[in-house]
Amino acid sequence: MHEGGFFFQAFVYLMAAVISVPIAKRVGLGSVLGYLIAGIVIGPFVLGLVGEEGQDVMHFAEFGVVMMLFLIGLELQPALLWRLRGPILGMGGLQVGVTTVLIGGIALAFGQTWQVGLALGMTLALSSTAIVLQGLNEKGLMKTEGGQSSFSVLLFQDIAVIPMLAIFPLLAVGHAVGGHDDGHGSLIAHLPGWQQGLVVIALVAGIVVMGRVLLRPVFRFIASTRLRESFTATALLLVIGIAMAMSACGLSPALGTFVAGVVLADSEYRHELESNVEPFKGLLLGLFFIAVGASIDFNLFGEQPGTIVGLVSGLVILKFVVLFVLGMIFKLPTSQNFLLSFALAEAGEFGFVLFSFATQNQVLPPDVASVMIVVVALSMLIAPLLMIINEKLVQPRFATGEEKREMDTIDEENAVIIAGFGRFGNVVGRLLKAQGIGATVLDLDPEQIEALRQFGLKVFYGDAGRLDLLHSAGAEHAKVLLLAIDEPEKANMIAEEVKRHFPHLKVLARADSMQHAYELMDIGVEHVFRETFDSALSMGIEAMKVLGFRSYEAHRVAKQFKQHEQETNEKMFSLREDREAYAAEVRESMSELESLMRQDEVDFDEKVDHAWHKVKRPDE
Repeated sequence: MHEGGFFFQAFVYLMAAVISVPIAKRVGLGSVLGYLIAGIVIGPFVLGLVGEEGQDVMHFAEFGVVMMLFLIGLELQPALLWRLRGPILGMGGLQVGVTTVLIGGIALAFGQTWQVGLALGMTLALSSTAIVLQGLNEKGLMKTEGGQSSFSVLLFQDIAVIPMLAIFPLLAVGHAVGGHDDGHGSLIAHLPGWQQGLVVIALVAGIVVMGRVLLRPVFRFIASTRLRESFTATALLLVIGIAMAMSACGLSPALGTFVAGVVLADSEYRHELESNVEPFKGLLLGLFFIAVGASIDFNLFGEQPGTIVGLVSGLVILKFVVLFVLGMIFKLPTSQNFLLSFALAEAGEFGFVLFSFATQNQVLPPDVASVMIVVVALSMLIAPLLMIINEKLVQPRFATGEEKREMDTIDEENAVIIAGFGRFGNVVGRLLKAQGIGATVLDLDPEQIEALRQFGLKVFYGDAGRLDLLHSAGAEHAKVLLLAIDEPEKANMIAEEVKRHFPHLKVLARADSMQHAYELMDIGVEHVFRETFDSALSMGIEAMKVLGFRSYEAHRVAKQFKQHEQETNEKMFSLREDREAYAAEVRESMSELESLMRQDEVDFDEKVDHAWHKVKRPDE
């Protein structure tokens, strides 16, 4: 019976995730809200498929949060943190600090202790990284000033979670030093305070040293076995081992795994670690959010709807005002300031983690934590609505204002349309112009346009993603669209629109990476050009000439290499979803290329190639 109950619960959780998450993403709510809604539906207040055992599931699923912080640490390379230190520490630090003080002050005014006020302030200062980044990426807004500012604030918030987890146990008043009431005692609780501090410092230093000195040769040895399951087991062993060590010392497991992630961020095995831990993180984190949704006490909402609606409204308004004022201080354009403020006004998924942690450590009374969890969940549920309000009602007011100029009237039609005339597109355009081939050029950078016009180049200010502008540019009669913009998401969107509305138009697209090239090929673009590929080939040709190769030899080898690369990419495209097959094809392709080059050198004199004549190099 027990076994049957276990399988039934597993079936319920998986079925809820499989059904709800794709639907939520399709309607623009995002995966996090999909999991929360799934938990609400299967929870005791709707279908009743999950009851009290949901709390046990949440304790297990909290390990997904530990893994998430490990992956966040892997993404935070020290060089990136140093480069973004200004906006991260400035805007991000002020947002968390000011919001914490204001919410804490309000809590004190309503009779709460300063410990409760500080815990509430820190937790509610955070926003939803998952919802915001997904929304900005889907709408192509990550490269805007508002998008970059949002990213900087979210990055600081993610980092701030670590000291928050360390501070919360210190806020507990009147409890034994020996550990928590949940039965998970600390091995160092019997030591004096200064000795506990030394042990903690030694543990963190040990994690750093282990990451720098010990783990790299270990991963190198594991990788040499070429057994993926061994690498996966090693990655999980690392995360679980560090989590256990931190728990044994009474610290947050997430703190240790985050430090380990940052230490390994510069490792050559960073991407391998990410790919191996990601599936477990995604599954456990999804389980965590489902358990949170199932544990939301809707009886509370029914008992005090006015209080909860007031708290949600007050939280969103307070965070919006703080963000908007900070945006003005940091001189964001008004439209971008609205984007930042609407995007980050909600509470975040870490609120569930921190409120649960605060309850376990007896920092927050259970009744306060229960209300706050409902507030966090409802604020996240309305987050997509806030983005829609900004997009549909606020941003159009700035579309024709001083911050955004009107699109130019296009008064010519050519066989070629060029979208994007930056460092890539202008080379192609000038080459065509030199051959007497006219092109209608569209770009969205006013400064670039003015500079090009001074050199006698005709460039129109316009968004190639707008169908009316493509019609004005003569897309119905043009033969070629050169897609040379530097935003992959935007380029993909334009390619899809052109394929749908102008199927006769040949699209030649710039790709900023192999992954982007595959995305364009998925859309149906047949002519894709990686932006650095040909310049890298040119450098390789020059390198061979410096090393003593004749010019014809270097060019012939490069031409053969390019042809082989194009053929290989077509094979790789069909295997991109199968990681093992993809890696095997890469290895086979490299071996095949070396054999091809050697054979070509042997067979050269027997070929009918009137363009070249074999001449020995001086060193032969």
